[in-house]
Amino acid sequence: MTDPRLVATAWTSAGDTSPMRMPATSLVPIAERVAAIADSGYVGLGLITDDLLAVRDSLGFAGLRDLIYSAGLTHIEIELLERWWLPRTALGNSYDVRALLFEAADVLQPAFIRIGSELGPRTGRPEALAAPLRELGDQAAEHGTRIAMETMPFSIVSTVPLGAEIVAAAGHPAVGLLVDAWHVFRAGTSLDQLRAALTPEMIFGVELDDASAVWSGSLFEDTVNNRLLCGEGSFDLHGLVALLRDLGFDGPWGVEILSESFRALPVREALKLAADSAYSVL
Repeated sequence: MTDPRLVATAWTSAGDTSPMRMPATSLVPIAERVAAIADSGYVGLGLITDDLLAVRDSLGFAGLRDLIYSAGLTHIEIELLERWWLPRTALGNSYDVRALLFEAADVLQPAFIRIGSELGPRTGRPEALAAPLRELGDQAAEHGTRIAMETMPFSIVSTVPLGAEIVAAAGHPAVGLLVDAWHVFRAGTSLDQLRAALTPEMIFGVELDDASAVWSGSLFEDTVNNRLLCGEGSFDLHGLVALLRDLGFDGPWGVEILSESFRALPVREALKLAADSAYSVL
């Protein structure tokens, strides 16, 4: 039996940076980062918007594409688009980020562009997000990619079942979900609730990680600073993986570890620890 395929999601290979930094650009040179990911046995990688900006202004997207494929990597994910429902004329719209991600997608041809929502209490009008999500799906398809929505318990789209409801209402083949273990379990979603909400075609990607039974600080601070390697915490990762496999998902599996201790490690050491922990679960 061959090892499952793994993706080093953006923060897992970023080194000493985090979503709390502005900008959050990785300080690890992109060529070194790609080589470390490939040498650690991953099949792909993720990059955030700030990384893409740095690449566009230096190596260029074509140069990055050649670097990635020369290293033998075959899977690319890019992120993160928020407030995608706001019109171009609205204050706080994210059309500049949308343009950058689609520009990168034209060259890199990622498996999907990851989107979030925005910080705040759970939306009381999820149906209002369906039409703009469908429009975003149309645009993604025009650029040869897809949209994967990640739900987060500290955001207005707070749970996977709520995200699944919105994705189903959008009804677009290029729109699906990114299922992150941290966001599943920290939102209090049970595996039974997850099974009832998901359909196989919705699952565009999965991310594995772990955490202690009790969080520290706010949920956002906990997700950025206190994640654990797979199998070191309280999450029922074996149950989650079994459920997702039963629904037909078989990778590649993203590994997303964020913590103060993890990002202090040399990137190659961090990548190996993350991969070994995911393999132990898979």
